[in-house]
Amino acid sequence: MDLKNKTIIITGGTSGIGLQLVSQLYNQNKVIVIARPSIRLNDLSQQFAGVEVYPADLSKTHSYEMVSDQIIRKYNQIDLLINNAALQNTPTYLSDNFDYDKIVLEINVNFTAVCCLSYLLLSAMLNNEQKATILNINSGLALAPKTDSAIYAATKAAMNVFSQALSYQLEKTDIRIFQAFLPLVETPMTRGRGKAKIDSKTAATAILNGLRKDLKVNDIGKVKVLRLLLSIFPWFARKIMKRA
Repeated sequence: MDLKNKTIIITGGTSGIGLQLVSQLYNQNKVIVIARPSIRLNDLSQQFAGVEVYPADLSKTHSYEMVSDQIIRKYNQIDLLINNAALQNTPTYLSDNFDYDKIVLEINVNFTAVCCLSYLLLSAMLNNEQKATILNINSGLALAPKTDSAIYAATKAAMNVFSQALSYQLEKTDIRIFQAFLPLVETPMTRGRGKAKIDSKTAATAILNGLRKDLKVNDIGKVKVLRLLLSIFPWFARKIMKRA
């Protein structure tokens, strides 16, 4: 995919990987960011000239139609949708600080929003005279979960299956479904957790390189090793991930 002169939507573009994607794409493309209302969203449009921001809390399902309608009214052709926004809560079900109310919110941001936005913005991608792409930012935890972050891992596994099935549905159209599977990345979401992380700039660069190479499945960093281990020694790979 040639990442020039494209209309690109990025969810969760105000920090971490999303912010790095914006910084690497905005110069040569029209970048539209959907993110939770905050001062960071306002700062983003000032920092990167030409970037348009659309506030929407993706943990709330009523926001999906509203923000999609706003975008489609202005842009009837979309080249690339990057479903990047994510939440990860680490308390286990047995933890004293486990918050029951956050279960649905995490599922909505990580998975429901991906399904709904992919549908609601589909008409603008079908209008494209060239091939359009939906890129779902996934995780190695979709392949093998760890003990904590059960909801996060489950939503990423669901995203993997959804991406594959949606690609079957759209195989006679000019819309491609890609996934990027990431290892642990240094972002505000992962602050204070884990070791040997890659930085968000490196992650964003690897994601975009995969797009340029038209990689339907882009395993980044240690995810390549994990997928190999799962094919050879699945029990060992799952044991490692369980303790991650």
